[in-house]
Amino acid sequence: MCFEKKFTQSGYKQFTLTATLERFSSLHFTSSSLRSPLVYSQLTIMAHSQKLALGIDLGTTSVKVVVVSTETKQIVSKQSKDTQANVPSDLGVEGNKQDVPKILSAVHSCVSRIPKDLLRQVVNIGICGQMHGVTFWKYSSEEDDKEHDGVFKLEISREKVSPLYTWQDSRCDPKFLASLPASKSHLTTHSGYGCATIFWFAKYKPEKLSKYNRCGTVQDLLVALLCGHSEVTISTQNAASWGYFLTTESRWEIDVLSQHEFPTHILPSKILQPGQAAGCLEQTWFGIPAGTPVGVALGDLQCSVYALLKDPTDAVLNISTSAQLAYVDPFFSPKQSGETAKIQHFPYFEGRYLAVAASLNGGNSLATFVRALQQWSMDLGFSIPQSKVWEKLIALGQEDTAISDLEIVPTLLGERHAPEHTASVSQITLDTLQLGQIFRALCSGVIKNLHNMMPQEVLQKAGIQQIVGNGSGLVRNLVLQKEVLRWYQLPLEIGQSGDAALGSALAVINHN
Repeated sequence: MCFEKKFTQSGYKQFTLTATLERFSSLHFTSSSLRSPLVYSQLTIMAHSQKLALGIDLGTTSVKVVVVSTETKQIVSKQSKDTQANVPSDLGVEGNKQDVPKILSAVHSCVSRIPKDLLRQVVNIGICGQMHGVTFWKYSSEEDDKEHDGVFKLEISREKVSPLYTWQDSRCDPKFLASLPASKSHLTTHSGYGCATIFWFAKYKPEKLSKYNRCGTVQDLLVALLCGHSEVTISTQNAASWGYFLTTESRWEIDVLSQHEFPTHILPSKILQPGQAAGCLEQTWFGIPAGTPVGVALGDLQCSVYALLKDPTDAVLNISTSAQLAYVDPFFSPKQSGETAKIQHFPYFEGRYLAVAASLNGGNSLATFVRALQQWSMDLGFSIPQSKVWEKLIALGQEDTAISDLEIVPTLLGERHAPEHTASVSQITLDTLQLGQIFRALCSGVIKNLHNMMPQEVLQKAGIQQIVGNGSGLVRNLVLQKEVLRWYQLPLEIGQSGDAALGSALAVINHN
């Protein structure tokens, strides 16, 4: 079966397009149905000259890249790649860091697999990524040539960049955090936040800091490399996620930091509002023209919400590595903050704030259990693929017989407001030891933990009438979905296009 389209229009060449199903696959069509709007929109864009936006999300475990039509706001092509970037820390479980060149390589790989005919029509680039984390690098005016055989290569030598110290890094224990200077920001600084990590290095490993003269989130580094900038730009979204940042004034608390031996010279110097352009693409990149505007890097949470939120009465629940429940709070003001330890307000778009309950324990808690099951099986002499373990657990957990009095508190990583918390199991009886019951209780514990942070009553008071769900941990897990309905007693709609990469593309489309 094939499609054939011939047309002649002003400004277009006469064009014949014949595509078989195999050709569709090579063009990265994501639907197997020939009637899919995605197929038709990509055929149209390949045939016509349209304006497109590229969206990139540097997630905790993977990179996602999408191409979006600026007219229809629909995804016309997408790619993703696991980064496999985690590297061992000399601090053991207290440290959490990732290999930055591996992350950049995953971006380069994803973009390289997008059809060049689409990339040539990109007029804006939007970028977002995991919040809170920090990476350091050394900028020199005599930079290495990034072109290899005439092709721009997105890379930085390992000698010039540190690992990414992620949001999961727990080197800053409660005693160390208590020793830090008081901040005037409405947002509390936690372990894994950029400024806390920099304070730690300044105190315990100053020799490492001395090797670098720039820092930012990993997505800020990506923007700097694409634009060839010496000056680091950061959005209010990512700056606020580091701590010691006054959102109402869009500035760092330099006066406080400088009095406590903090290397303020290394902080990103140019702060932009979400949606603003950070610069322009320095060189042609897989067909994307040099000079294409590149938006300032955004937070992945805000971009996920931006892609999903269609109504102000919706809340967005994202469960992937971690878990977040958020809604737009139109009445919040940092100057009249009633901030709690469990709910924080982060900058969103157009001066608004997101009320966020951010748990460190989401899909990672479930994945840890799955890996443990897999290891136990190996210890018993059996090898079971991880995909089969997930499949069986979800099937067993959906059954009504899986509901029991068993209670699991899944806080393996503690929480930012309670870092000393650990996981626990209670109400164990002879009747609660079936595998389906254990998995159901674990899924229930993940949602209950989030509910303890942002209860149903908070959503009701905010006028929330529906929860929109997103994230691979939730989308693929019907047991988690059942528990969301149970704990929140609100309709749950699973989003169809909630990737943060889409939100980053929509942000540059709607603000340019």
